[in-house]
Amino acid sequence: MRARTLLSVVGLFMLLTAWALPSAGEEPEESELKPVLLVIDVQNIWMPKMAEEDRGKAPEKINEAIALFRELGLPVIRVYHSDPESGPEPDTEPFRFSDSIAVTDDDPMIIKSYPSSFTETDLERILREDDRNLVFLCGLSATGCVLATYFGAQDRGFMVSMVEGALLSHDASYTKVIEDICYCMTVEEVREALEDPHR
Repeated sequence: MRARTLLSVVGLFMLLTAWALPSAGEEPEESELKPVLLVIDVQNIWMPKMAEEDRGKAPEKINEAIALFRELGLPVIRVYHSDPESGPEPDTEPFRFSDSIAVTDDDPMIIKSYPSSFTETDLERILREDDRNLVFLCGLSATGCVLATYFGAQDRGFMVSMVEGALLSHDASYTKVIEDICYCMTVEEVREALEDPHR
């Protein structure tokens, strides 16, 4: 196992351990990883505004993450942005996800009007009702809505990781900075961690 992969698995284990620690006087209980993948804002209106370097590689990595979650029987949630005043209007071509992204109409949909996917949406309720405790993020922009959702998940007590290589920004160098300063895992590292979280 690569050193980076080992660090990611150890980091994920530490996140799970810290999240599952009992309060004073409580008995520790076994916690199970219950991941979910959020695919954020890869809409026709925004994709052309992203850096060409990111547009060239991120869709493939997003689709690899989606394929992994489907293979493991884990949920994929689509997140769309629509401002009440400036749009894009739902069910229009600018609103829709790029055809290059392998989501389906069966994947649950969240429509947001703020950078965080949690603000004034049903996302937290959906995750809590399904006992989801680990949120993986991909999409755009790494410096905007993905980052806001990352902190929104942390603020609500979820474990969270971005998917390295599956992020886009208007400047590819900014994407790399976000991947450096936030907790990120490659698709391969996500697979290894989820297939055997106690490795």
